[in-house]
Amino acid sequence: MENSNIPFQTIDWKNVPRTEHKGETGIAYWQTMQFDGLRVRYVEYSKNYKADHWCEKGHIVYCLEGEVVNELQDGSRSTLRKGMSYIVSDDLSSHRSVTENGVHLLIIDGDFLRSNA
Repeated sequence: MENSNIPFQTIDWKNVPRTEHKGETGIAYWQTMQFDGLRVRYVEYSKNYKADHWCEKGHIVYCLEGEVVNELQDGSRSTLRKGMSYIVSDDLSSHRSVTENGVHLLIIDGDFLRSNA
């Protein structure tokens, strides 16, 4: 990231375009702000959402509303509820999201989460 300067700005998420991403079941809705080497997303997973892939990307995830189960490819699971977060660097775990009743998340990822492993 050569120039990671981001000027002060507010984000009114209701004005950010929403894209739809189908899961194995359910739908994910993303509202994305893209900067040089940084992506900030407001993500909503519908009821009965299950990701259709194992993700290797690093994230900082904050649960705004609802509950999501994070499945790791090694079989372990963790649950995020409102007010909780998880953090992982790129290529350190294969993970996917599953919801029963839906969830709203703030997800931040970018070059700063590249693994040194």
